[in-house]
Amino acid sequence: MILSVVIVNYNVKYFLKQCLASVFGSQRRLADGSELTLDVWVVDNDSVDGSVEMVRQDFPDVHIIENHENVGFAKANNMALARCSGECLLLLNPDTIVEHDTFVQCVDFMRSHPDCGGLCVKMIDGHGRYLKESKRGFPSPEASFYKISGLIHLFPHHHRIAAYYMGHLPDDEVNEIEIMPGAFLMFSREVYGKIGGLDESYFMYGEDIDFSWRIKLAGYRNFYLPTTHIIHYKGESTRKGSMNYVYTFYNAMSIFVRKYFSGRNARLFNGLLHTAIWLRAAAAWLKRIARRVAVPVLDFLLAYGGFVLLKHLWEGFKGFSPDYYPADYTFVVIPLYILILMCSSWLNGGYDKPVRVGRIVRGMGIGVLLLLAFYSLLDESQRYSRMLLLIGSAWTLLSSLLVRLILSLCNVKGYALRARKRGSTLVVGDTPQTDRIRTLYASLGIPTEHIVTTADSNAQHLQDLIRIEHAEEVVFCGHDLDLRHIIDLMACLRTTGVEYKIAPSEGDYVIGSESILSPDELYLTNLDTISTDTCRRRKRMFDIGTAMLLLLLSPILFWFQQRKGLYFKHCLSVLVGRQTWVGYTGHRGVFSPADLMPDSSPELRERLLLRYMRHYSTATDFNILARNLNNI
Repeated sequence: MILSVVIVNYNVKYFLKQCLASVFGSQRRLADGSELTLDVWVVDNDSVDGSVEMVRQDFPDVHIIENHENVGFAKANNMALARCSGECLLLLNPDTIVEHDTFVQCVDFMRSHPDCGGLCVKMIDGHGRYLKESKRGFPSPEASFYKISGLIHLFPHHHRIAAYYMGHLPDDEVNEIEIMPGAFLMFSREVYGKIGGLDESYFMYGEDIDFSWRIKLAGYRNFYLPTTHIIHYKGESTRKGSMNYVYTFYNAMSIFVRKYFSGRNARLFNGLLHTAIWLRAAAAWLKRIARRVAVPVLDFLLAYGGFVLLKHLWEGFKGFSPDYYPADYTFVVIPLYILILMCSSWLNGGYDKPVRVGRIVRGMGIGVLLLLAFYSLLDESQRYSRMLLLIGSAWTLLSSLLVRLILSLCNVKGYALRARKRGSTLVVGDTPQTDRIRTLYASLGIPTEHIVTTADSNAQHLQDLIRIEHAEEVVFCGHDLDLRHIIDLMACLRTTGVEYKIAPSEGDYVIGSESILSPDELYLTNLDTISTDTCRRRKRMFDIGTAMLLLLLSPILFWFQQRKGLYFKHCLSVLVGRQTWVGYTGHRGVFSPADLMPDSSPELRERLLLRYMRHYSTATDFNILARNLNNI
């Protein structure tokens, strides 16, 4: 066996399917005329999306190792490496696509360079942009400081400041490098025999750095080969800036520091890493919070200032003394009025993106009605002015719309008040394949009148078509275009801002970096899906309200339950958000959409779930809960 490919999978079935299709569709003729023999290993870390079943059905020649827990990247790779027999070994991410000649180029290069211990290739992301982690340098304290501090972005080609990504080396030249990415990491059987597998101390992040450096320490050279490319969609299990990412990344770097630095240097480097990473995480967290609260805070300040000004004008208009309204009215009642109006707007989607004026008006209108109802229940001594309440509420609405108008004029994303014309989908391929894509879109209820097809794959012509047709996405038909041509087109068109998808030559799915279009997957195409903030908020409010009601009625309802031991557990679990009454993908539920038809087939149950997610309504949740009221 010449090449063994190891892929570790975790809940990315469609990425894995496309990756395997590219692997088995690759060329097999080496430079010396011999055939490249290939075996492929997939190690599944307890996926629940049907990945294992898909591999067994569609790729019967693949060796599968099925884990019943997520053992991490390093340990999973080692499980397969211990069983592989290839002359060359390759660690490959499932969210990648290799070119037809990637394997033969890499194997030929390693055979012609006996001192080559490890090899990686040029990577681009799903938008056609070059990924600078294709080649990296040793993460010394100095290089790490320049990266974490952000100075690397100011001097991306400086030989010292950009050393972390070896920015001084051209992206399109073969060069010796120090660190290779785990997404595509090829090494020889000889290297594996000398240094062993990946260090299982690392759960995620850092194992590729450690392994690459061990190759160097063993006396071999690592190379970057940009004459062939792969697409790396870069699906990540954690978000940078999140506490989970910070902990995982810092833990990995701490392991690396303890292994390769000693004494005072290790303690100093570890301390600097600890401080810098947590500062970056805190900054990212504060930035996200600031983005979330900036508009509400601005709304509140403008509304409060207007309310206070209106109070003074009203006092003058009525001939009241300047101190007619007590301090409690200014500092307690007015803020309470504004908060009620803003909360009502929020519950009605007034703070969702894209902004919709109707939601804000509806929310504020409901808020005014609530304020008037509350006002009528107050004691006469606490009723300050109904007219001032109405005028102030009107100002709160106007100031809120004014804020969004300013943001719209400044082209802030998500705040455009003018409805943007829906862009088209440009499908590139011959007629049979473009018709297949059109049929797939239609079968999912996605309008096809905005689909534009072309068989012309000239980059300049496509750029013109994207501009003329206002295309938002481009779908390349893998049956008609080879991957190298697709990658070249993505690189040429990367400045257009469109999203790219690839339709494999077989299968009823289209995959891109942002979404997956398939009968088995949710495709987010409109505002009615359960993924939107408005629908999720309505669902959560329904859960809270019904859980509280069921707890209040428990003295009666409890005795009619078929599962008495679970009644309070489920009510409390839903109330605190650990469960939802009706579950869907990724969310644990007491019931499921399939409970509408208890005796349905697995296929129909899946369709019911997809319909529920695409066309969510609280009425559906209520119907399912009502049908199962004695089975909570």
